[in-house]
Amino acid sequence: MSSLFYKLIFVNALISVLVARFYYSSDDDRKIYIVYMGSKPEDTDSAHLHHKGMLKEVVGRNFAPEYVICTYHKSFNGFAVKLTEKEAQKIADKEGVVSVFEDEKHEVETTKSWDFLGFPRNVPRLPQEESEIIVGVFDTGISPDSASFNDKGFGPPPDKWKGICQTLAGFHCNKKIIGARVYMKDGPLLPGEVMSPIDTDGHGTHVASIVAGGLVDHANLEGLAEGMARGGVPSARIAVYKVCWSDGCATHQVLRAFDDAIDDGVDIISYSIGAKVQKPYFQDPFTIGAFHAMKKGVLTSKSAGNNGHKYSTVTGIAPWVLSVAATTTNRNFVTDVRLGNNHAYQGYTVNTFDLKGKQYSLIYGGDAPNPTSTKSDSSVCKENSVNVEMVKGKILVCDSLQYASTFKYLINGPVGVLMQDNRPKNDGRSYPMAASHLSRDRGGTEIEEYMSSTKNPTATILKSNTVYDGTVKVVHFSSRGPNTITKNIIKPDLAAPGVQILAAWSPTAPVSQVEGDPRRTLYNIISGTSMACPHASAAAMYVKTFHPTWSPAAIKSALMTTAKPMGSSNKELELAYGSGLLNPLEANNPRLVYDASVEHYVNFLCGQGYTTKMLRAITNDDSVCTPGSSISVFDLNYPSFALSVDPSNLNVNQDFKRTLTSVAMKPYTYSARVYPEIPGLAISVNPILLSFHGVGDTGEFTLRIRGTANLGKGQNQSQAISTSLEWSDFGAIPHKVRSPILIYLSNISN
Repeated sequence: MSSLFYKLIFVNALISVLVARFYYSSDDDRKIYIVYMGSKPEDTDSAHLHHKGMLKEVVGRNFAPEYVICTYHKSFNGFAVKLTEKEAQKIADKEGVVSVFEDEKHEVETTKSWDFLGFPRNVPRLPQEESEIIVGVFDTGISPDSASFNDKGFGPPPDKWKGICQTLAGFHCNKKIIGARVYMKDGPLLPGEVMSPIDTDGHGTHVASIVAGGLVDHANLEGLAEGMARGGVPSARIAVYKVCWSDGCATHQVLRAFDDAIDDGVDIISYSIGAKVQKPYFQDPFTIGAFHAMKKGVLTSKSAGNNGHKYSTVTGIAPWVLSVAATTTNRNFVTDVRLGNNHAYQGYTVNTFDLKGKQYSLIYGGDAPNPTSTKSDSSVCKENSVNVEMVKGKILVCDSLQYASTFKYLINGPVGVLMQDNRPKNDGRSYPMAASHLSRDRGGTEIEEYMSSTKNPTATILKSNTVYDGTVKVVHFSSRGPNTITKNIIKPDLAAPGVQILAAWSPTAPVSQVEGDPRRTLYNIISGTSMACPHASAAAMYVKTFHPTWSPAAIKSALMTTAKPMGSSNKELELAYGSGLLNPLEANNPRLVYDASVEHYVNFLCGQGYTTKMLRAITNDDSVCTPGSSISVFDLNYPSFALSVDPSNLNVNQDFKRTLTSVAMKPYTYSARVYPEIPGLAISVNPILLSFHGVGDTGEFTLRIRGTANLGKGQNQSQAISTSLEWSDFGAIPHKVRSPILIYLSNISN
């Protein structure tokens, strides 16, 4: 009897456990979700109570306060919370919820670059006004003791500044770095990380100094690129928002940084953080944050991404965001390799290791596989594929380019690495040992032949040296368009230098950004669209210095319509470089701009299928989507023109409506010209003349495209064609306002 009794107790307990598991989810089932509820609540306390009540209703009695990660209430409304997938689906259906999406981790994506852009140290400036401009840098923090952020000569922060400085772990602000916040990471700190705005990675310091670093003589990386380091707006102030850590940047914290930065009083947000995919506008926390920034008159500048050269990888695709691609400059660093037979070949890396000309034995990766690896893997030197002991003290030869982080396990192995393949050689990577990247047809094959024909093949790798050439193009890693969410908007918007840029660095971060690299430096040379973005951010700040009342759209238009054409430098055309190469000095005097207000963007969103209910949650006003208020993408007042064409029907019949606004004091008359002509297409402008009497005067026109697009995927066909619309005055040296016109196949692919 007692045995049966205990069995019943056991069965009952088991049923209780199963029922509990059925009804209640463990914390392991929960993920962080962002619940976005639109504009800033009028009553913050009531909003918090509403959030809590909603969560209790959805989660039930299993709700715990610690599930709430953070709330957004300064500039918009919402919260980040740990939910199960079913709970997230339930809360998405609640009244007042605009969107719910899972949190993600994103990755962070000069002495000569400003001169290269035609923006020398002595350009006209308004020092007092420039010192009133504040850039918000979202990144890995900053090194406050860098000479680039010295506050000598600076006055107190601008009166509009409402932010704070979190003085944690010895961090300090000054009159240059006027604010700093750090956002809690998920999980424990990794070795070397500090819960403070201090930058232990280097990336954030580098980005901030490109935007607004002061003038520093003799900046260099172990003798390379020595010169004056300077930011684009050296008198501007910096506010730091540390949202990124060694393992990435959590999107719920990025959205929190937007909430803070907008309220703190920044003028421009510089965001060199990548995303993996393009998302609908209000399922992307970055796009949401940038929308609310735009509403407050703050332009957000974003790196286009480092996922090129594949199509449809560009990010920052919303029309209220400035998306920036990366170009090479006319400077390159080459790393020569000299073989034991005295033949020398030119490779491309940033190499500061000095082997002093000593010859070391060469060993092919395919001949030194790990016991757990294969020859095919070790021949291209995949991570953990090469036997460290077999290559120790030698120069390892690999059949493929690899990222520096791949060689972390080899730091105590070879003295150097030679990588040879046919990939582009212009991204200027740095490695934790001596390294050079050679073309297969310019040294790679010869090295293979030398190794196979020589009993004891040897080589040495020289320190890098600088060469100059006139070739400027979008670098291969820079993400390409098109914009898959709104196909008839060109993205990226423009391009800026992003290859081999010298700027300030964290003194605690390895030169190659690889743990175990013993080298430390105060200035480093790195590449990425992360470096291009702050160039554009600084140019926007420079324009705002002279034109403080201009809208984000007007500033963006000025940058785009004055950009230098890049022609056919890249086969992807404007899908690689947008309107062209950044031209900061000319952007200060665009004469005409394609302006757009919050209302324009709202009407555009109506045309994209957003409902009145959703818009009101976002705008916090009485916005209504009606047939009369909605505008198509072709009528959005954007500074460029794009047309996606169905490959099954290449006949084109499309009108674009635009409005130009004069920002010039004097009256001007402009004439329209579309050049060059595109065979098979008739592109016209009506009216062909526009006259403006002074600041604020506007003129409307229609761009019309008719005909058949000669596009295809055949060997001698292009998937994209382009031309430009130029508005020119009648001066002796005509002033031009240029916009690219791009027609491309909707199924364009690599």
